[in-house]
Order: sequence, then C-alpha cells, then structure tokens
Amino acid sequence: MKRGRKVKILATLGPASNSEEMIEKLYVAGADVFRINMSHSSHDMMRDLVQKIRNVEEKVERPIGILADLQGPKLRVGMFKDGSVELEPGQTFVMDDNPGEGDNTRVHLPHPEILESVQPGHRLLVDDGRLSLIAEETDGKSITCKVVSGTKISNKKGVSLPDTTLPTGALTEKDHADLEAVLKESVDWVALSFIQRPEDLAEVRKISKGQVGLLSKIEKPQAVERIDEIIELSDAVMVARGDLGVELPLEAVPGIQKQITRKARVAGKPVVVATQMLESMISAPVPTRAEVSDVATAVFEGADAVMLSAESAAGDYPVEAVSTMSQIACKVEKDPTYPGILNAQRSAPEATGSDAISAASRQIAETLDLSAILCFTSSGTTGLRAARERPAVPIIALSPVVETARRLALTWGLYCVVTRDATDLDDMVDLACRIAYDEEFAKPGDRIIISAGVPLGTPGSTNMLRIAYIGSDGLSGI
Repeated sequence: MKRGRKVKILATLGPASNSEEMIEKLYVAGADVFRINMSHSSHDMMRDLVQKIRNVEEKVERPIGILADLQGPKLRVGMFKDGSVELEPGQTFVMDDNPGEGDNTRVHLPHPEILESVQPGHRLLVDDGRLSLIAEETDGKSITCKVVSGTKISNKKGVSLPDTTLPTGALTEKDHADLEAVLKESVDWVALSFIQRPEDLAEVRKISKGQVGLLSKIEKPQAVERIDEIIELSDAVMVARGDLGVELPLEAVPGIQKQITRKARVAGKPVVVATQMLESMISAPVPTRAEVSDVATAVFEGADAVMLSAESAAGDYPVEAVSTMSQIACKVEKDPTYPGILNAQRSAPEATGSDAISAASRQIAETLDLSAILCFTSSGTTGLRAARERPAVPIIALSPVVETARRLALTWGLYCVVTRDATDLDDMVDLACRIAYDEEFAKPGDRIIISAGVPLGTPGSTNMLRIAYIGSDGLSGI
C-alpha cells in the first residue's frame, strides 16, 4: 500500500486500539509502525499485540514495524497519611529514607540513589513540575528542601531531577524482564526511556545482540548535553517532548527538537518527534490549529517519523487521529517550500563509498527526472544512507531479510519490499525493474536508478549505481 507521503507515522496501541480489526484500520489510515508501551502492557498482552500486528501484516502484504517502549526508572515519592498534603511556598520540606507515612513536613523517598546523589542547589520537580523544590541540605539519607512553587503533593507522585545525574543505569529490574520477553518475539525496535548517558545503551546492546534496533528517548537534560555521543551509539532517537518540557524550560524544547532532528539527519539515524502532537484528538474529532502547525513543523524539519501516544492508544478517535496526521504530512510534503527547506538542511556526504554512492544516486535521479531510486539492502545500511539524502523521488528499499524491511519502516521515504536475493547483476536489474513496475512507481519507458553492493549480499558495501529503463513487460529495457 503506497502512502502519499515520506514521513512515517508511529501509532501507540492501547485499550482503544488493541483489537486486530482496529490495528488494521490504523494501518490503512496511515500507521507505518506500532508502539507497544511496556509501562501498561504485561508480557502476555505484548505477545498478543505482536501476533495481531503480524496477522495484519500478512493480510496487507506489507512489512510493518513494531516498537516496544521500555518503562525505564520511575522515581516516585512514598505515601501520605491522608493521601495528600498542602504546602506553602518558602516552607521547608524533607524527603528521606524513613518508610513511615508522610505529612506536611516530610515524605519517604524510596530511592537511595537519589538521596545519595542530590546536592544542595539541585532542583526536584514533583508531579510533572506542579511542585518545585530546591535542595538546601543533604546527608545521603535525607534531602532538606525549600518549596519554590506549588502547594500540593500526594501519594506516589513522580519526581524529576533536572540537575542530578544518577549513578544507576536506564534499565530497571522490570525493564530487564520486559527486554528478555520482547527479544523472544518478532519486535523490531526497543525504545529506552530516561537515557542519561551513552553508557546506558551498552547494557541493552549487550543483551539484545543486534536482534532489535535501539531507539534512545531524549527526555532528560543530561541526555541533551551528551546528544552527539548518544546518537552515535543509537540506531534511532526520539525527541520525547513531554518529560523534556518538565525538566527543561518549555521555551527551550522547540529549539532542542530542531537541534536533535538535524543532528540525527546528519548521522543518518532515524529521528522520531513525539508527545502531544494531536493531544486534543483524545476527546475531539478534529485537532487544534496549533497542533496542525506542530505536526507540520516536524515534517518540514525532515523528521523520519511523528508519533501518536494517547491519541491512538486511549482516545475516542484513534483512526481519525492517524488519518489527520497523514493528511497533514501529505499536504506539507506537497508545499512548494518543502523541497527547499529539506535541501537547505542537507549535510555533505561523509567520506565513505556508501555516502558518495547515495549522494550521487539522488543527484542523478533528480537531474534526469528518474521515476525512483531502488536500493538493495540486506542490513539496512544502504536504505538508511539513501534516506539520509532526502531525495525528491521515491526510494524503494529491496531486502531479502524481512526483519530489515520491518525495521526500515520507521525511516523517512523508504518503501520497503521483501524480495529474493539477486543472483547476478542482470538479475538484480531485472528484479528492480519488475518491482518498480509492479508497485506502480514506474511504467514502461521510465527510467530508474539502482544502488547496491558488489559482491551482492555483502552488508555495508554499497559501491555500484546503474540506470535502467523499464521495458514493456516490466523488465529492464534496452
């Protein structure tokens, strides 16, 4: 099924969209990859959703990506005697290791790593920033704070630490168990929450052994500070604007979104923009004008994918939300200013054969007005480098590896086709021409450009370009 756009849509599954029928409707409406949120999914529920997605994939005969989003460390305060307490700005409030019920002077903080790491002057934001505290004294067992703003705190509210780097990794005990379960299923991507440092990726990389792509969610100031290293070690990144907007000033988030998007594009790594993109569509059939502009900004910026969270997982209009996002993207990509904006942000190719070939294929395709770029890719590297160029013509990624095609479903502009391996160069050209013809990207008399690695099937060895004509029978012409 051809989409009329190149940016991809990542839709979260949940109570409003967990049936096979609804998953198919979301796919038809425009979803390219489905997200399973492990914060709200048991292992049995995850396995059931994966099977339903694969059933839909078989029915529509198109590779569909699946992303499992690990919960990450959830830092929460303990319980209060009366469920909640009222505080006053300027008063002293203590967080400590005493497991007793809290009152309006103190509360239990069941996280020794926080008690040991917070220093005087560090901020502690409770309940998505509704209560702001600043540490005045610390001794490793308690933190004496001053209330800066906010007046209420209640049971189990989350704590954010914008100034503190915790010594613990991003994987909790629950995440370990979830990751082990996910790796046994046909999941393509794993998202890591609350990444602070590049080292947080090492443990997951060691466990996954290349079975899945690793997507780092950028939602902490510490991750923003080391974004170049994190992008280098990740297979993809996500600008998770919800938590970023809690720990950083709200006005800083748009600029950070642009910086991360551009850095990921330079690196040739897929980048997803997420959180509150069409938030009002949780309860309304149409979005606000500001939300439409927000989605459009991400598309103009050249993001690989835009994501729906509660809109598709728990909202009243999941199909309409996906359809609306798809319509916005289609309209933006037809805007006369769109090609110029993408071209202005394009970076020079790296000094590798793959990048030189990918840049040349884009330039040739656009100069000669070719119908499509077709790239043979086993590992996915050739497809990623082709997408990095953001060409004006369609890109068809041909792979004999279904897992590669599914993983590339997250990447800008790639129309992925699972096909057999070519036996030689002539067979490769015939196969590419036939697929371009059958998938209705080219008609007899049109020309396409083909990139591949020789010897065929060698991962990461893109070193060949070939221009081919589509013959009357769909095979290569003269």
